[in-house]
Amino acid sequence: MVQPPSSREPLASFLEPVLDATIISPEPNTPPNGLAAFDVQPPLGQILLQRGLINDNDLAKAMSFQASFGGLLGAILIRIGAVSEDAVLDALSLQLGLEVMSNQRMPQDPTIYAQTIKTSGIDSEWWIDQATLAWTDDAGLVHCISRDPVKPSLQEVLLAAFPDKDIHWWLIRNRELDLMIDLVRRALLSDGRDIEGDVALLRELAEEAPVVELVSNVMAQAVNEAASDIHVEPLEHEFEIRYRIDGVLQSRVTLPRSRFDAVASRIKLISGLDIAERRLPQDGRISIRMSGKDLDIRVSCLPGVWGESIVMRLLLKEHKEFSLSKIGMAKDHLETFGKLAREPHGIILVTGPTGSGKSTTLKATLEFIKDGKRKIITVEDPVEYNIPGVTQVQTKADIGYTFARALRSILRQDPDVIMIGEIRDLETAQIAVQASLTGHMVFSTLHTNDSLSAFTRLIDMGLEPFLVASSVREVMAQRLVRRLCPHCRSPQQPPLAIREKCEKLRERFPDVLTGEPRWHEARGCARCQNTGYRGRLGIYEVTVLTDDVAEMVLHQRPLNELQAAVRKQGFRDLMEDGLIKVWQGDTSVEEVIRVTGQAGVDDD
Repeated sequence: MVQPPSSREPLASFLEPVLDATIISPEPNTPPNGLAAFDVQPPLGQILLQRGLINDNDLAKAMSFQASFGGLLGAILIRIGAVSEDAVLDALSLQLGLEVMSNQRMPQDPTIYAQTIKTSGIDSEWWIDQATLAWTDDAGLVHCISRDPVKPSLQEVLLAAFPDKDIHWWLIRNRELDLMIDLVRRALLSDGRDIEGDVALLRELAEEAPVVELVSNVMAQAVNEAASDIHVEPLEHEFEIRYRIDGVLQSRVTLPRSRFDAVASRIKLISGLDIAERRLPQDGRISIRMSGKDLDIRVSCLPGVWGESIVMRLLLKEHKEFSLSKIGMAKDHLETFGKLAREPHGIILVTGPTGSGKSTTLKATLEFIKDGKRKIITVEDPVEYNIPGVTQVQTKADIGYTFARALRSILRQDPDVIMIGEIRDLETAQIAVQASLTGHMVFSTLHTNDSLSAFTRLIDMGLEPFLVASSVREVMAQRLVRRLCPHCRSPQQPPLAIREKCEKLRERFPDVLTGEPRWHEARGCARCQNTGYRGRLGIYEVTVLTDDVAEMVLHQRPLNELQAAVRKQGFRDLMEDGLIKVWQGDTSVEEVIRVTGQAGVDDD
């Protein structure tokens, strides 16, 4: 039996070469399949700096920590949230000339690894302790994955264990390595401990390095991919992690159900939730730094049949630059909305379902009207983005500090502009109307499917029709559609019905639909995760309360009569505004139909 080194080296928490450009000093008798045969590129820190993935401050902080406490630079950079694991792996791949092993290319049967481990003559506990696995392919080549494949002692042992075989080393993500090590451990050692109901064991597992790194890497990757939410969803025999990117859920990793309790406990632990409570919903928060960005994470746990569904909403702390001109408004909509937003009093409503970008539009509006001469106060639940120069108030419903109660206090603060996160009830609506009629400009959101339904919704809440007609100046409904990826989109004409509809739109809006149409369709490439889309933009319908429209609202005329009246004033619905974005080459017909529905495609 091959004997491993007598003095155990501490496990590296993550693969990372030292800062010096020479990683391993090649010996004269180093076999050609050793890592020393690879050309060594610049140091890892330098590569990350050159790629703009970290800054000088991040590197100095990591090096200072390394000098004081030891450890590997890549692991330290990940732990302090300066960079993601994937970014470090890409840099290491360039530096070492090693490929990154993907989960799809790895053998998924743990017995394959177990067989190679048994034939190596090395005790299985050494493999587990060194966080290393190996398997032999049909050609007799030994493939090795490890948390630290550049460790000289590790290479020496494996070269001795497989003297007549070529060894091919790979880089690998920690979560994928840890998952397979866990499965192989169970296969080799029959480790089948039952962790259900054992709170102490759950806490212990939640603090183990593999679980900590898995959760950390999932969040870092979500930040890198600009995901808005992370969904952790348990099933009967496995659990799935999905990211919501550009409004669409995309699956990222599927893991065995046996690992779910540890992962769920880790998320609960860092968000301040009760690990032992699995029967009731819980909500928590995490403030963390990931991939060089500070963010707040709202955590929601909902008990289900196979376990708790966990959703994490990612909110960047850093100030975002919001601009009305960059969120997708057409020229005519931007002119109308911008003009009314600068009015001294009245109510402007932005409507749409959850996740349609209403809050972003309102933030961009506040940035647009902010001039330092007016007092602007917002009341929100929660405060998602900080806006310098604006007083922002967070409601706390659990202690009775509701929108209505906050608004009463705000009116005593001598505001010029008030932004209400959402009008949810009659009391909040009444205060908003009162504020608008007493010389304040009020912005708020409402949950309706289109702009014209907002009037019915307010009246159904209990507002008198004359108050709605006299206070509301404009209602804008919106949705978000995905932008076509500029790197892979390809020219493609839409169906004849769509082209004819766009020609009619061109007759109605010649100032908006200018030039020749730029029809494109989604393809998919590596830069857009093969979705064909990258980023989002808004589509809008704007209703301005002219005297004629206000009169119809006052007398509660039917919706079809209202629509006929506003169309005479240049109104277009969400589908039509979406087709304008299709004409301009920003999105696809399929995406507009996905968001607005099929109805209206063939209408004149």
